[in-house]
Amino acid sequence: MGYNIAIDGPAGAGKSTIAKLAAKELSFIYVDTGAMYRAIALGLLKTGTDTSDENAVKRQLQDMSVSIKYVDGEQRVLLNGEDVSGLIRTEEVGNMASRTSAIPCVREKLLELQQTLAKEHDVVMDGRDIGTNILPNAELKIYLTASVDTRAERRYKELCEKGQSCDLEAIRNDITKRDDQDMHRAIAPLCQAKDAVYLDSSHMTIEEVVDRIMELRKAR
Repeated sequence: MGYNIAIDGPAGAGKSTIAKLAAKELSFIYVDTGAMYRAIALGLLKTGTDTSDENAVKRQLQDMSVSIKYVDGEQRVLLNGEDVSGLIRTEEVGNMASRTSAIPCVREKLLELQQTLAKEHDVVMDGRDIGTNILPNAELKIYLTASVDTRAERRYKELCEKGQSCDLEAIRNDITKRDDQDMHRAIAPLCQAKDAVYLDSSHMTIEEVVDRIMELRKAR
């Protein structure tokens, strides 16, 4: 049985960046569950599937395989055998993932893969419902968040540095909308687990957040 660290929180809170660094520091495997959902979202976008029709989604999932591999310790996500790690980080895919991750058949497809990884390895896993649903017995649970303005500004800066045209207000509205979708979905909504440590990174550097997680790990 592996040692599990669950990091939950809203979109843009820096979960993936923090989880990757924490996993590296601890020599754990990093599991980005959001990337798995994004891979499915990409597949549904490519096929033009009507996501309001759960039966249509279920049929499409039958011909869709999602797997992960590790290259130099970094997680790569494969959709039907193709490495799509570089294709799943657009706003369009992110918004689709937020909608479709609430569909039961989508969650069922990925649940076994995620839990098996956690049983077989020491992992840092991040997502929306890791501590509440995927790994309810995780040894350490973190609820990582930041203000909407902070998250929007971080995303705006990230996109600008990539040379992409973007609008700060549109990004802020997107984040607010995604928060509402994630927190009010019928299945496994985003919320803080009762035994999770609340960590607001609005005024913290990445290094400070990672250091805090290391402190919490040592204290357990």
